Amino acid sequence: MTTPYEAIGGEAGVRALVARFYQLMDTLPEAAAARAIHPDSLEASERKLFEYMSGWLGGPPLFTAKYGPPMLRARHLRAPIGPAEIDGWLACFHRAWAETVQDAEISSLIVPQIERLALHMRNQADPAAAG
Repeated sequence: MTTPYEAIGGEAGVRALVARFYQLMDTLPEAAAARAIHPDSLEASERKLFEYMSGWLGGPPLFTAKYGPPMLRARHLRAPIGPAEIDGWLACFHRAWAETVQDAEISSLIVPQIERLALHMRNQADPAAAG
């Protein structure tokens, strides 16, 4: 059985996805809120997302080998993540995925999981919902 990691091109495919994701984060206006909670340099963020995605997609567990269990929500509590940050992050992910992954079957499996994960990261209320 082929893993999603293998289906999207292994290390090269995951690197291309993550590199495109962070290029988009730096340029898409709709990603401004997500970009604002990142450091000035996205180099470390890109490396960590590559390491995480590698293992999450069924490839080498680089992130857990280096940092231990992901505990993503706990690791991101320092950053305010509300609807605007999630929407911007997902805009970058959707576009990067569409541009770098051509396998529709893998996309139908992975993209909804990523969307759920992004929504799970929310730690701020929706300011529009506040009375």
